[in-house]
Amino acid sequence: MSRIDYFRDPDAPQANSVVPSVTVVVRDDSGRLLLIHRTDNALWALPGGGHDIGERIGDTAVREVEEETGIRVEVDNIVGLYTDPEHVLAYDDGEVRQQFSICFRAHPVGGVVRTSSESKEVRWVDPADLDELDIHPSMRLRIHHGLDEMRGAPYIG
Repeated sequence: MSRIDYFRDPDAPQANSVVPSVTVVVRDDSGRLLLIHRTDNALWALPGGGHDIGERIGDTAVREVEEETGIRVEVDNIVGLYTDPEHVLAYDDGEVRQQFSICFRAHPVGGVVRTSSESKEVRWVDPADLDELDIHPSMRLRIHHGLDEMRGAPYIG
C-alpha cells in the first residue's frame, strides 16, 4: 500500500480516521540513529507503526522496531506526542489518517539489522548526516526532539 503525507497543505484531503501509532528513537553506543527507508512513501523515518488491540503501547514500540529493523529494544522514555491535525496520511485505499503518534526513546538490546516489507533499507545513521536524507518535516521534528537528551518534559503538539 502506498501513501502520501500532507503537512500543512491547504489542498490536503480531509481526514477520515485516527489510528494510535508509535515512532521510536533508537541510538547505539556510538550515538548513531536507527532509521528505515520506508517502502510506502520512499522517505527515511524512525521505525514505528500502529498500535494493536490488546497490546500495551510500550510493547507496540518494541514490536514495531523489531519487525521493521531486526533490532530488539527496551523503551527508556517518551519523547513526545505528535497529533497535528494538519498532518494527514492519504493511503491508496481511501483512508486519510490524521497523525497520532507517540514517540519513544529506546536503546538496542540485541538483534541484527535487516529489512522488512515496510523497510527497503535499514541503517544506523550519524546525526551529522541526517541532512543528506529525504525525511518528512514532521519526522525531522521527532528526530530533533529525540536527539535532544537535555529536553525536560515530553513534547505535546
